[in-house]
Amino acid sequence: MPRLLLHRRVLTGLLVVALAVHLYGLYDPTPTGGGLEINDKLVHGLLFGIPALLGVLRGAGGWWPLLLALHAPVSELVQARLLARRTGDPWDVVADLVGVALGWWLARAMRRRAVARRSEQTPSRW
Repeated sequence: MPRLLLHRRVLTGLLVVALAVHLYGLYDPTPTGGGLEINDKLVHGLLFGIPALLGVLRGAGGWWPLLLALHAPVSELVQARLLARRTGDPWDVVADLVGVALGWWLARAMRRRAVARRSEQTPSRW
């Protein structure tokens, strides 16, 4: 197993916070945006990309990005049908999936780089 980029407990804490923000952002029944003018699709990408990144860095297998990818359309259906002041948007699902893919890709690249650096630092026995 490659050496972790961050301590496992730190990654776990960051992942818990990211998931709390993720769920709040998706299921808050009265979204206000806090007066911030932020692109909705960018927010969706980040709400899914950051947990994907942190989960994969923490060592979750391929099931983690798959679970997030499955959650994307479910969250839009819940918003459309169960939350009175929210609407579902298929383009939000696309942004969510792009976020998952980018988070997964970035985490994999970071882990590969860490493994390569570690193998370069390991002295040869010959």
